Amino acid sequence: MTHAATDVAAPHGGQPLESNPAATGNAPAQAEACTGASSSNGSFDAYLGIDIGSISTKGVIVGADHAIIARSYLWTEGNPAHAARRVVADLADQIDRAAVRVRAVGTTGSARRLVGAMLGAAVVKNEITAHAVGTTMLHPDVRTILEIGGQDSKIICVENGIAVDYAMNTLCAAGTGAFLSSQANRLGVAVEEFGEIALTSSRPANIAARCTVFAESDLVHKIQVGYAREDIIAGLCHAVASNYLNNVGKGKKIAAPVVFQGGVSKNAGVVRAFEKELDMNVLVDPDGHLMGAFGVALLAAEANLRAETLGTGTSPDATPADEGPFTCGALDFDAIGDFAFKTREVECAKCANHCEIICVYRDNTLIDSWGNRCDQGAVKAG
Repeated sequence: MTHAATDVAAPHGGQPLESNPAATGNAPAQAEACTGASSSNGSFDAYLGIDIGSISTKGVIVGADHAIIARSYLWTEGNPAHAARRVVADLADQIDRAAVRVRAVGTTGSARRLVGAMLGAAVVKNEITAHAVGTTMLHPDVRTILEIGGQDSKIICVENGIAVDYAMNTLCAAGTGAFLSSQANRLGVAVEEFGEIALTSSRPANIAARCTVFAESDLVHKIQVGYAREDIIAGLCHAVASNYLNNVGKGKKIAAPVVFQGGVSKNAGVVRAFEKELDMNVLVDPDGHLMGAFGVALLAAEANLRAETLGTGTSPDATPADEGPFTCGALDFDAIGDFAFKTREVECAKCANHCEIICVYRDNTLIDSWGNRCDQGAVKAG
């Protein structure tokens, strides 16, 4: 696995972002006219990272010193494009836009290609790379990263600051944030209260969590026979940890230091369950739920530095306002809301694969496409 910031991850065999000016680093002539837009006028450079998941969308802005200066966490609500706009707007409200110049954007998560096209991203990376980069920056000695999100979970094994092995859940959402939210609704308890309630239990119930259906049946049985609520909740937390280790973590060497991240890491009951199962301390970073966004923001900063070093422009995203959200090498927050984006699926019939190609349009102009498994299905933007 590489952490090269200039690579653009293309899921499911899709083609790289070759024709998107935001990804190629070909700064148009307008950037040359922006001589007054430099950090010497009192402003400073920053970089934006956004992690678009199926349940939540996270975003951060980091300075050149890698410190987070703005953070946002909102529900995706089934509309990643709208969620990304809301997160960017929330981040913009937290900074002095006259002083902070966002020079590059990075995206990760399940909707990374779509939002990357919308925002003119310099970097589009998978979650494994983004989480590994972010975590090793804050915790250089980390050996194992445990991550449980809304509908997926992953484990990353690290040696000498490099991700050397990983695994993700592939079959079902048992043991994820969505699973805990569903059981919280059944018990009439806010999922945010799960952790503290679980810590009050002295005898956690034994609940099978290899499958969501079986777990719910077991939960109903425990309620019917009169188990205390705190014991059931603690049992669910232990089931999440056990399910994770027996499935996602199966066959992996889990070595200390261990960092736990993702939304579920905020559940103190699950943290304690992991510590008991692993017989070692588990560290939870205050910004652990933002680590994917943080990591891809760092990669965007690296891409911007590389573009400047190679002389390909003041920023790999420096595109005119009438072509994208970057003006004079800096992100124009207002422009993001001015553009109309839409996607369309096209089935390619040029070979036996019959690939479903996703095309993204900005104001009726094709700006990106992916999904083709061979060059016959390539759809060129611009």
